[in-house]
Amino acid sequence: MEDNLSRSSSKNSSRRSWLASSFRDPSDAFRRDLSDGDDEENLKWAALEKLPTYDRMRKAIIRQVIENGKMVSNEVDVSELGVQDRKLLLEHVLKVVEDDNERFLRRLKDRIDRVGLELPKIEVRYENLSVEADVRVGSRALPTLLNATMNIIEDIFGFMRLSRSKKRTMKILNDVSGILKPSRMTLLLGPPASGKTSLLLALAGKLDKNLRVSGKITYCGHELSEFVPQRTSAYISQQDLHNGEMTVRETIDFSGRCLGVGTRYEMLSELSRRERDAGIKPDPEIDAFMKATAVEGQETNVATDCILKVLGLDVCADILVGDQMRRGISGGQKKRVTTGDGSVFSFAIK
Repeated sequence: MEDNLSRSSSKNSSRRSWLASSFRDPSDAFRRDLSDGDDEENLKWAALEKLPTYDRMRKAIIRQVIENGKMVSNEVDVSELGVQDRKLLLEHVLKVVEDDNERFLRRLKDRIDRVGLELPKIEVRYENLSVEADVRVGSRALPTLLNATMNIIEDIFGFMRLSRSKKRTMKILNDVSGILKPSRMTLLLGPPASGKTSLLLALAGKLDKNLRVSGKITYCGHELSEFVPQRTSAYISQQDLHNGEMTVRETIDFSGRCLGVGTRYEMLSELSRRERDAGIKPDPEIDAFMKATAVEGQETNVATDCILKVLGLDVCADILVGDQMRRGISGGQKKRVTTGDGSVFSFAIK
């Protein structure tokens, strides 16, 4: 009899323990995840998770190796990162660009996919797109003083309907259609003067106002008149037009401040909320990087340092861009600065 009672009591206790472990508070999952790693770092993560959303989005943990080889974790305010702090953070995520760039992007993607957060994707469609221009041909197309004077006189007479215009209609794009799928790279090939640049300018909403455009261009079903396409797409010009009196870092910082942080803050807030609800401890370096790039009102940003390093411009970051009157960076570096201006846009729309 006593044996039966002891067996039943042991079964009940094991069943209660199984039920307790199965229906534990979701917040305990975060504490279970923190069991792996350094105790001091885990305590800092637990304290950080209890902060309000605004404070939690500005606090991060950065690991650092001290003189005796021991790794310590420091809690930092990402809105007050200094030059050395930004350099240390980049050393963790992009020590060797050729080897670490793809790994870094995969770490970013893995963190987002881990909680099932889907980033917005853009599909661009253009249907029956045509672009025409009224031009002068022959010797009248040459930019001479005589031609400029005659063109002004002809335009005045044409406006008063005293004479017919002698311009000819040139078709730049003739009834083209296509689809640019999201998450894909599209290669545009064609001979010179075939309209490649005009097509890209039309898709970016940056065509000259004097051109006649017909057809339909949509971004996820929305026409260009329904939003500001310049805030959704970036066109990198073939011409390297920069302020020669600004340094490389100042040029990219200025582009970043003009664009702002976009939707990064809202996306990161939702990402942090889902991780907290699921009890997931994020990668400290990736968390610090994403929070540092989502802070508004900064004169310089970690995103700028990342772009400079990836493009190999960190060696000339504090050198003037230069122009015809000022000595500055080389032509190849200037082309990469132009690419960097467009890369800042990609950080703004994440």
